Amino acid sequence: MISKVAVVSHYREDIVPVLEQSGIEISDKSPDAVVAYGGDGIFLSSEREFPGLPKFPLRDSRTSPLCAAHNTRDLVERFASGKLEKNVLIKIDGFFRNKKITALNDIFLHSINRNTAIRCDVWIDDELHLKDEANDGIGIATPHGSTAYFKNITNCIFRSGIGLAFSNSRDHSSHIIVPENSVIKIKVTRGPVLVINDNSTETSRLESGEEISVRKSEESLVVYGLKDFMCQACRALRHAKI
Repeated sequence: MISKVAVVSHYREDIVPVLEQSGIEISDKSPDAVVAYGGDGIFLSSEREFPGLPKFPLRDSRTSPLCAAHNTRDLVERFASGKLEKNVLIKIDGFFRNKKITALNDIFLHSINRNTAIRCDVWIDDELHLKDEANDGIGIATPHGSTAYFKNITNCIFRSGIGLAFSNSRDHSSHIIVPENSVIKIKVTRGPVLVINDNSTETSRLESGEEISVRKSEESLVVYGLKDFMCQACRALRHAKI
């Protein structure tokens, strides 16, 4: 049973009273779970701030109107009573030089010099898949992350495995889906490139000749009410408002 949560939000004053009225204690010290009240960015930020703790993402009513099927107070009450469905999301790790980065959505390589393409060799499980591939960027995404930037590039999503998306590929390699236990290695043959994980403000740089290896992480994340958070009707209302 969840009795104490931390809250990550730009609008704590909106959600804290609702949580407290449902008998949930608010505290950043040893919480049972984390309520991410906002949008996709707040959800990702909450995992960086409290890595590994179960998350309960909620759309904030100021920027994301809820559809008729969803109500914040009802969702909170279902969460407090243990009636919300739980999902487990995989994460991915990226390794380069002596550094490791972890992502819930995706790891992307972008061109630093915007007037030139990057070029990379891509291996999947030690088998060379693409040689000197030229593009504007390469993304490695989880199934959850496939609904974000991956979808913008490829116009598709996937439910299992790990996806690679190629932005403006010279060879028209839009995307590849590989089994989730695959190891993906990318060598920069013409850089430099910028390495980004999720919406983190921390970035890294890879020079020509350097490599990054990406694989499924040993970490995973329990999420409450994910289907409610990802409701397409709610998203349509948000985009209509924008």
